[in-house]
Amino acid sequence: MNITNVIALLSGVALFLFGMSLMGDGLKKVAGGRLETILYQLSNTPLKGVLLGTGITAVIQSSSATSVMVVGFVNAGMMKFRQAIGIILGAILGTSITGWILCLSDIGSGGGWIALLSTSTITGLAAVAGILLQKLGGKSQKRFVGDILLGFAVLMFGMSAMSGAVSPLRESQQFISILTGFSNPLLGILVGAAFTCVLQSASAAVGILQALASTGAITFEVAFPIIMGIAIGASLPVMLSAVGASKNGRRTAFAYLLADVMGAVACSILFYGVNLIHPLRILSRVMSMVSIAAANTIFRLVTVIILFPMIPLIEKIIKRLIRDKEGQGKRASDLDGLDERFLSHPALLIQQCAAAENDMAEGAKEALLGALQLFDNYDEKLFQRVDELEGESDHYEDRLGTYLTKSTVQELTPAQGREVSRLLHALSDLERLSDYALMLAKNFKEINDGKIDFSEDAKHELGVLRSAVTEVVELSIGTFVERDQAKAARVEPLVVCIKELCHQMKARHIDRLQNNMCTFKHGFVFNDLLTSCERVAGHCSNVALAVVEMDLESLATHEYMDEVKGDMKGKFRSTLKEYQSKYTL
Repeated sequence: MNITNVIALLSGVALFLFGMSLMGDGLKKVAGGRLETILYQLSNTPLKGVLLGTGITAVIQSSSATSVMVVGFVNAGMMKFRQAIGIILGAILGTSITGWILCLSDIGSGGGWIALLSTSTITGLAAVAGILLQKLGGKSQKRFVGDILLGFAVLMFGMSAMSGAVSPLRESQQFISILTGFSNPLLGILVGAAFTCVLQSASAAVGILQALASTGAITFEVAFPIIMGIAIGASLPVMLSAVGASKNGRRTAFAYLLADVMGAVACSILFYGVNLIHPLRILSRVMSMVSIAAANTIFRLVTVIILFPMIPLIEKIIKRLIRDKEGQGKRASDLDGLDERFLSHPALLIQQCAAAENDMAEGAKEALLGALQLFDNYDEKLFQRVDELEGESDHYEDRLGTYLTKSTVQELTPAQGREVSRLLHALSDLERLSDYALMLAKNFKEINDGKIDFSEDAKHELGVLRSAVTEVVELSIGTFVERDQAKAARVEPLVVCIKELCHQMKARHIDRLQNNMCTFKHGFVFNDLLTSCERVAGHCSNVALAVVEMDLESLATHEYMDEVKGDMKGKFRSTLKEYQSKYTL
C-alpha cells in the first residue's frame, strides 16, 4: 500500500464524514425540529427513553449528537438524570443503523438485473435526484430532501473510495500480521477506542472496519474487540460537551462512557468465558461488510438488554462518583434552559427562549401591577420587589438578546424565523416596561416621602388612568404569552384611549394650576406619572404588535397599522368607543 492509497483512504474518510453529516442535517431539517421536541417530551419512562433514543439516533445518524442533546436537557433542568440514561442506552443501539446502510455498497457484484443495484448506480441516482431537488426546491422541504440524497451519495462514494484504497492490503502479509496482533482483546479494544476518539464518530470507525473487511483479512477474533473499543471511544465528544455543564450535565455525559465500558466488560466476560469452556469456531470466521454490521448491532443490543434493568444502579454509581456539594441548590434558574448545546437544534432553542421570555413578560407585568398598587397604599417591601424585578428584567434581556442573536446564524424554517423575530421584537419593550414600573414606583415613593396630597379631582383621574393602564398591561402580556390574535386586536384601541386620557388630564391639570387648586410641586410629579403611563401604553402596543406579525395571513401588519393611523372604522372603532365609555373622566 503506497502513498497514493493512503491519500485515497483519507479522502474517502473525509467524504464519508461529510456525507454522514450532510445526510443527518437534512433528516433533522425535514423533521422540522420535531425530533428534538419529541425526545424531550416523550421520554418519561426508561423504556420510552430507550425506544426514542434508538429511533432518533437512527434518523440523525449520530449517537454523540443525541447524547449531547440530552446533556443539554439535563443541564438546563428540563430532564431528570434517570430519564437521560434510558435515552443514552437507546442512542448506543441506534447508531448501528449506519453500518447497515453501508452494506448497500456491497450489492451489485453479480451480473444481470442485480447490477442495477450496484453502488455506482445507487450513488449516481441519489446524486442526480439530490442536486435537482436542492437547486429547484427553493425554500421548501424538497431542498432538505435533496440534502439527504446528496449526503447519502457522498457517504457511499466515500465508502467506495475507502474500499478501493485498502484493496491492495488483501495481499499484504505485513498487514495480516498486524491484524493478528489485534486478536488480543485488550489491545483490540484500545485500538478501536483510540481510532474512534480521533475520528469522533463511531459510525465512521465502523465504516472503515467494514472497508477493511472487504479485503477478506478481518476475522471475528480481530473485529469483535475493535467493535467494543469503537463503542467506548464514541463517548469522547459527549464528554467534551459536558465541559462547563452543571453537575447533572456532567453525570449524563459520564453515563454514556460508563454504559459503553460496562457493556464491553459484560460482553467480554460473557463471550470469552463461554469460549474458555467451549472454544467457539466463530472466532476464525472471515468477516464481510454485512457480518461486521451484524456483529456491531448484536453487541449493542446485548449491551442495552444487560444494562436496561441496571439503570437505577448506574444512576447510584454515577451519583457516588460525582457528588453534590453540600448545600448546593437543586432548583434550576429560568435562564438555565438557554444552553449553548441547543444552538444546533433550533426547535429546542426557540422553545427555551420563548419559555424564558414568557417568564420575563410575567415579571414585567408583576412589576407594573405592583408599582401601580403603591398609589393608594405605599409599601416599602413592595417597592423593593419592583426594584428587584427590574434588575431581573435587565438580566433576562442581556442573556436572551445574546442567545437569540446567536440563533440567527442558524438555518431556520420560515415559521422558526418568524418566532425568533417575535421574540427579538418584544424583548427590549418588555425590558422597558420593567424600567417604567420602577419609575412609577419612584414617583409614588416621592409622593409618599414628600407627603404630597393631590386634589380629589386629580386622585379620581389618576385612579381612572391606573385602571386603564392595569388592563392594557394584563391584556398585552396575555397576548404575548398566549400568542392570542384576538386579544392583540384589542390592545391598540386601549392604547389610543390611554393616550387620550393623558392629554385630557394634562389639560385639566393646567386648569387646576391656573385656578390655584394645585401647586407646581404637584405638577411635576403629576406630569411624570402621566408620561410614564403613556410610555407604558406605547410599549404594550409594541409587544402586541410582535404577536400580530406572527400571522400575516390573517392580519397583515400594514393593514393593522393603517387602521390605527386613520382608517377609524369597523371593529377597531367599536372597541375604542367601548374603552372610551369605560374609562371616562
